[in-house]
Amino acid sequence: MTTSLTRTDAVEAPAYAPVPTDWDARVARVAAVAAIHADEVDADARFPREAVDAMREERLLGAWVPTALGGLGATVEQITAGCEVLAQQCASVGMVFAMHQIQVAAVVRHAGSSAYLRQQLRDVSAAQQLLASGTSEIGVGGDLRSSKCALERGDDAQYRLRKRCPVVSYGMECDALLVSARREADAGPSDQVLVLLRRADCTLEQTSVWSSLGFRGTCSHGFNLDAVVNSDAVIPVPFGIIASETMVPVSHLVWASVWLGIATDAVRRARRAVRDDARTQRTNAGSPRLAELVAQLHAMRGIVHDAVADFASRMDDPDALGTMSYAIRANNLKLSASESLVEIVQLALRVAGIAGYRLDTPVSLGRALRDAVGAIVMISNDRLLAANATLLLASRED
Repeated sequence: MTTSLTRTDAVEAPAYAPVPTDWDARVARVAAVAAIHADEVDADARFPREAVDAMREERLLGAWVPTALGGLGATVEQITAGCEVLAQQCASVGMVFAMHQIQVAAVVRHAGSSAYLRQQLRDVSAAQQLLASGTSEIGVGGDLRSSKCALERGDDAQYRLRKRCPVVSYGMECDALLVSARREADAGPSDQVLVLLRRADCTLEQTSVWSSLGFRGTCSHGFNLDAVVNSDAVIPVPFGIIASETMVPVSHLVWASVWLGIATDAVRRARRAVRDDARTQRTNAGSPRLAELVAQLHAMRGIVHDAVADFASRMDDPDALGTMSYAIRANNLKLSASESLVEIVQLALRVAGIAGYRLDTPVSLGRALRDAVGAIVMISNDRLLAANATLLLASRED
């Protein structure tokens, strides 16, 4: 059994494979579609189908898939930048794109030599399939590294998997899911594997409705999942390693990039409000707070971009990714970016004034404020602080 990410574990593109040079143009075209439907997606809490269809047209759902398997072979810097640009127009679109890329990254980086999983990656690229996450579970208190459900061994190398998920973002819209579970019925809660389930191999019984303040278009309903899969659908790396080397750091990076996009749009609206006020009132009111606001945005951007560059420099080094110090830094990115987003949007509202408070103006910040609050409860900041405290006590690293 593979126990760590090495250069032979990941699905590699040839060394000569170029990154997409027209990446920015592809993302910009999707962002333009997202902007048209953003208000409606939020108001109706509906899936941003038009923007996701545009992602398919631009081949963005295969962005992380290596070119050798038909994908774009995009870099982590390009993918996080895409999250940032899309979220400036619609946070739900940015988040759908981000969550999909987390799942693809997990398969790309840990599929190893599995012919079945490599074919699934080809399918993701060829058919522009949308992947969702089924890692949350009722009864584990939000602990990613613990499962109640298990793979139940059947006949002919098949397994039965039944799981109660409190949320599966865009579960009714996805083409496949990555689901965590205990390795077998007698395994401990943290002895987990990750399974790639095609929608054709499972049923989803909706148990709750996603009625939320923000990120309403992610349609993160609750489901009972029931599936029968072959053993080759199990990723050949323990879930704990997949989580520490890919899922956790990539999640924090793409989420933080989405939040940076929301913050960037909030500052843009505040600046427009100040300019509009200056034109109508012939005054410079609001400018000191605007300067403070822009400084906060620049600080947040520096933190997020530095974290992306840090991961890119060590993403193929399991020893570097597996340290307690890196786990703490990854958690700190989530903490810092989510708290900064709330502060920036609140300050932007002060700068924009009543025009930003209203819901019927071009500088309205209502949606940004609601989305921002979601950032601090997606994996509770208090839980991450507690985890960091435990890591700090256990770690002998600086």
